[in-house]
Amino acid sequence: MGTRYLVILAASMVIAGNVFAESGETLVKNNNCMTCHALDKKALGPSFKDIATKYKDDKGAQAALEKKVRSGGAGTWGKMPMPATAMSVSDGDIKSIVHWVLSLK
Repeated sequence: MGTRYLVILAASMVIAGNVFAESGETLVKNNNCMTCHALDKKALGPSFKDIATKYKDDKGAQAALEKKVRSGGAGTWGKMPMPATAMSVSDGDIKSIVHWVLSLK
């Protein structure tokens, strides 16, 4: 009987975690990404939809963009550098943000 309860508890925690996790769209808004990016038009940086289009067939895009969002970078979209993301933004949040961006059409 103990195993059954453990399985139920584990499943409940997974479901609760998914319900309470912030969406990538919410994280983008809450972490100041919209200061330089917009959904569908160029601002200081490329639009999120342009990023999704550029990387749509790139199997390594998720990992590469997570690294770029964390560390910053320059040269891919012009001369304007992207600053590193504050350490107060978790790696999990960055993963969610990039996943959301890449899901845009």
